[in-house]
Amino acid sequence: MSHDLLTIGRISVDIYPNDVGMGLEDVTSFGKYLGGSATNVAVAAARHGRKAAVITRTGNDPFGRYLHRELKKFNVDDQFVLPVAELLTPVTFCAIKPPEDFPLYFYGRLPTAPDWQIAAGELDAAAIKGARVFWSTVTGLCQEPSRGAHLAAHLARPRTELAEGQFTILDLDYRPMFWDSEDAAREQVAKILPHVTVAIGNDKECAVAVGEGTPDEQADRLLAAGVEIAVVKLGHEGVMAKTATERVVSAPVPVETVNGLGAGDSFGGAFVHGLLAGWPLAQVLDYANAAGAIVASRLSCADAMPTPEEVTSLLAKRGQLVPGAVLPGHATEGALK
Repeated sequence: MSHDLLTIGRISVDIYPNDVGMGLEDVTSFGKYLGGSATNVAVAAARHGRKAAVITRTGNDPFGRYLHRELKKFNVDDQFVLPVAELLTPVTFCAIKPPEDFPLYFYGRLPTAPDWQIAAGELDAAAIKGARVFWSTVTGLCQEPSRGAHLAAHLARPRTELAEGQFTILDLDYRPMFWDSEDAAREQVAKILPHVTVAIGNDKECAVAVGEGTPDEQADRLLAAGVEIAVVKLGHEGVMAKTATERVVSAPVPVETVNGLGAGDSFGGAFVHGLLAGWPLAQVLDYANAAGAIVASRLSCADAMPTPEEVTSLLAKRGQLVPGAVLPGHATEGALK
């Protein structure tokens, strides 16, 4: 079976406090959820009806078994999720202090973690080559053997034009605690960008990848590096996507933020869905932006991923076009077919 989306990278058990607004030292009860950026993106895409799978590793322990159970619950193919006997499944704690303070605490990830033990020789090259979308993250490049596996996976992908309906996406997800320096991260990103058709990141992540500058300057540098769609998140100003022939901006979707974590992963899964549906770029961006906003208004990540009906309902309330509608006055040149 070929997958609509195949991701590679981080998985963990997310432990979120039920007591919102408190520091972890004061929290008395927690909830347990599936987590990890690449895994959450697969869950988000599956919620939109896409055939999704993730390449990752867990410990051979109860938390690892829990993650397999959750993946199956969310209809994400777990055939490429294998245990690493000598390591424990990572756990990530988060304090939830809306609207902007959501510090993460990674346990069982340093000096290494199971998902950083993915080796190139273990990859199913045919599955990677055949996936309509392949999604990886910068976090997966921070150490070996994961770094080599990511490069091997990208080398297995055909370099296709967007019109052929196959996409290779790099999430510029940069987490400084996993790197010696920004320069070290930039060096590894530079090796992957020539194999990528879509790059997605916020201002800081784009700066690590291609240097400081305005969003347009960063997008242009990503395009110059070989990317065909550069997506730059603009924070309170929304999100921009740029190709060689068009530039579109989706305005921010105002919601009452409960937990900002997971919004980017929801955006990613919805973005993949829109790309595969062949919508115009502006419509893909609006849909993904709305999907991200919905998760920001909820407590968890994977469990909070919205359905298509929830996203289109929010778009309709905002007076935006729902999927399948025609964008009035939108130029067809450069639109995704």
